[in-house]
Amino acid sequence: MKNKIGIFPGSFDPITVGHKDVILKAAELVDRLIVGIGFNSTKKHHFTIDEREKWVKKTFINHSAILVKKYEGLTVDFARKENAQFIFRGLRSSLDFEYEKQIAESNNIINKKIETIFLLAHNKYAMISSSIVREIIKNKGNIDEFVPIDINISRP
Repeated sequence: MKNKIGIFPGSFDPITVGHKDVILKAAELVDRLIVGIGFNSTKKHHFTIDEREKWVKKTFINHSAILVKKYEGLTVDFARKENAQFIFRGLRSSLDFEYEKQIAESNNIINKKIETIFLLAHNKYAMISSSIVREIIKNKGNIDEFVPIDINISRP
């Protein structure tokens, strides 16, 4: 029997409780889930890729079927390299769907063997985004309800 492998890509700048919730849902659907932390040289990240990797690994330390890897380039190429059959994406709203649908359709043109699966964020996490968390951090607010409890983000 072929192992089902999925990719959950993102920048995780930083990882949020919403990310954690959807990643755990995705992990239940496959034998192995690879959380891919994308490196995009054109995007200005608030946190380094090593910090983001450390936080994601710490968040899922007790989940042996969840691996964390950094990657560059197209997510669909990373998925192919990892022998993944699925790319999982979390949706918070219809705006997310419209954006993610375009990417999924493009990925399907590039590689028809890799299917994108959309998972809905739990209602209580639908308003949480990394952008909002970064803004709270910049303004010295309390982010405890927005990030996984096991990560410690130093505030400026």
